[in-house]
Amino acid sequence: MQSNTDGLKKEISACRLCAARFAATRTAHEPRPVVWFEPSARILIAGQAPGMRVHQSGRPFTDSSGDRLREWLGLSEDCFYDTSRVAIVPMAFCFPGYDAKTADLPPPRICGATWHDRVISALGKLRLRILVGGHAHRYHLGTRLGVTELVKGWRSLPEGVFALPHPSWRNTAWLKRNPWFEAELLPVLRARVKEQMQHD
Repeated sequence: MQSNTDGLKKEISACRLCAARFAATRTAHEPRPVVWFEPSARILIAGQAPGMRVHQSGRPFTDSSGDRLREWLGLSEDCFYDTSRVAIVPMAFCFPGYDAKTADLPPPRICGATWHDRVISALGKLRLRILVGGHAHRYHLGTRLGVTELVKGWRSLPEGVFALPHPSWRNTAWLKRNPWFEAELLPVLRARVKEQMQHD
């Protein structure tokens, strides 16, 4: 399993499928896949796509969204980045660039279609799936529900699955409008994360 996973990680790291697409964006950047998983992981964090700061650092969630997400999960940086226990698998492995308003473009579908099923298959020991944002919700749950409706129904999701809004600063107003998220969902999520992090 380990050798197969290492080969898959090398394939993803070498991927240049979106080179022309990225060159045509405002940032005109090169592909830089951010690959962060091991087959031993028990917790999956399924996000959207790296932002510019992550593109520069080569490490997932090295931005204010990551700070908020780690707070939501109750994880220190050391635990969050422990690939033996936590796999961070976005719907696209590269920063997709900015639109005309300098907002991040959506993750290119070709990335998920090419890699995602293979990565999830390689992560055979997952016990907790944390789905961050609408793109991850749609892929992992096959849902057409909006983010608020899906997250609000968190108790009815499959066992071991939590759907979260994106931890971007843009969702600060959403958090204020939905105080149940921090009061009801997050304590349960933190307890489940702690349980899996302590699991042998």
